[in-house]
Amino acid sequence: MSEPLEESVKKHTQPFGSVEDLTPLLDAIGDAKIVMLGEASHGTSEFYTVRAELSKRLIEEKGFSLIAVEGDWPSSQQVNRYIKGYSSGEQTPQDVLRSFTRWPTWMWANEEIAEFISWLKAHNGQSDHKVGFYGIDVYSLWESMEEVVQYLTHTNPAGADLELAKKAFSCFEPFNREPEQYAISTANFTQVCVDEVSKLLSSIRNNEDQYKNRQESDLNLEINALVAKNAEDYYRAMVQSGEISWNIRDEHMVEAINEIRDYHGSDAKIIIWEHNTHIGDARATDMRRDGMLNVGQILREQNRPEDVFAVGFGTYTGTVIASDSWGVPYERIAVPPARINSWEEILHRTGAADKFLIFTEENRSLFDVWVGHRAIGVVYNPEFEAHGNYVPSKMSQRYDAFIFIDETKALTPLEIENPIV
Repeated sequence: MSEPLEESVKKHTQPFGSVEDLTPLLDAIGDAKIVMLGEASHGTSEFYTVRAELSKRLIEEKGFSLIAVEGDWPSSQQVNRYIKGYSSGEQTPQDVLRSFTRWPTWMWANEEIAEFISWLKAHNGQSDHKVGFYGIDVYSLWESMEEVVQYLTHTNPAGADLELAKKAFSCFEPFNREPEQYAISTANFTQVCVDEVSKLLSSIRNNEDQYKNRQESDLNLEINALVAKNAEDYYRAMVQSGEISWNIRDEHMVEAINEIRDYHGSDAKIIIWEHNTHIGDARATDMRRDGMLNVGQILREQNRPEDVFAVGFGTYTGTVIASDSWGVPYERIAVPPARINSWEEILHRTGAADKFLIFTEENRSLFDVWVGHRAIGVVYNPEFEAHGNYVPSKMSQRYDAFIFIDETKALTPLEIENPIV
């Protein structure tokens, strides 16, 4: 890698020893209404704990009141109801997080999140401006349909929306909760279930005044219907193209984010927790070449530049929770030192310590060069890392800031029995 990038890293990074050191980052965020906090893996303790500490400061110092995460809506609603005092009964944060039963359960059912959830509940108990916790992913088709049917059965058993919901749900029942079976079936029946879920979402939106509720049941109903519609689209696209299904998923997440923001009012500020591959602008990576977009790109396109701020995360070495193939039990896996001349290796080479970098108008051009940037998924094999885990990126265009933790450790999952794959 050319020396100028190395020298620029030395010149512009700042040491990071505690969350108090991130005050310049808070200053750079300014009055942004949307702050996206990334992660280089779904199984690294420090990515979760640092995001939590940064989120606390955003909540307390800048008035953020919404947290959206890369998780299922129904499971996240259990957390939202718990921290806002909507649910009854004696529960611990760990009890609530065990509602995340879809594999990979460790993404949200872990001790690091449990500690943050405990803080959020305590904060909400002392504040008139309660913070919400929402899942924005698209996978929970069957669970979301069940939520819709159950809610409408309880609130409006004679209504037309319930009949629409039952009809839509019955359309998916033959596939035994197996997304792959449904995806394969759509190769021959292109309109399978499309009309039913589209009519359901449209009707719920048209009749939204019937479902107003102080405990957000109306938002819960609408987002679950939205998940059903977009999940159908996503699973149908699985057999066509990975790029198409990726785009549908990220477009859904943006749609969910916008619905949540609209519900809480134009002044509500939102923090988004997702993998770097979702929050870092896809236009500054080779994803653009493949026609892929992501949450970070779309939100930047939809909003004023000063209203959106993206923070990437990375590490040089350590351990991580991941699996060696889809749906199998997790392992604690060693993360080898980053590839020579990658972004993470340069950050390590210029001083093996935790640090952060804010991209500004003055220095952004210095980092507007292509460099490999490591990404670790829920399926991870270090032996193949050099060939598939580095995303060519222009870092100063992909993010507004970057937090680097030189050596990281695996997070601590909660034990979940019989997870849904």
